[in-house]
Amino acid sequence: MDEKELVALARQGRHEAYEELVRKYQTKVYSMALNFTRNREEACDAAQEVFLKAYLALPKFNMRSEFSTWLYRISINHLKDVLRKKGRRKEVSINDVAEIRSSTEDPSSSAEIARERETQRGLVLRYLETLPEKYRLILTLRDIQGMEYARIAEVLRVSPGTVDSRLHRARRLLRERIGTRLSG
Repeated sequence: MDEKELVALARQGRHEAYEELVRKYQTKVYSMALNFTRNREEACDAAQEVFLKAYLALPKFNMRSEFSTWLYRISINHLKDVLRKKGRRKEVSINDVAEIRSSTEDPSSSAEIARERETQRGLVLRYLETLPEKYRLILTLRDIQGMEYARIAEVLRVSPGTVDSRLHRARRLLRERIGTRLSG
């Protein structure tokens, strides 16, 4: 069954259809929440809240965009609210960093290479937290979630050119911050 059919059935009150949509997107929504909150329990709570908000707003979903785009928009807005209410950023925990796995990681690589990657990943995530929200968000969507430029533009409601320029600026800022730490 394709996504549009699942959405249509979920809008008619078929809970199993919405459960299928949740199963399809729960990992990505949780991963995004973890990247924002840096806490597994908070990320789990936030992801559940996102799916509840989406379920309650499903009758308003106009089907002009992809369900996933609409869900990511809800996720981003909710996570921004969560961070705003907290009024602070959490430190990156080693346990949380270990949970965020790169989809390109080679499972056959040696343990030493894997440890080095995790160390580098922790450093990058720590410095990612220091970036302004618009840059942190664009890096999360593109480099961590693996989202395409056009989809990011749609989710953030900006032009693809804006996505490109923000991503370029965000990567440069991140490199500068990491470089300053390594040289200092």
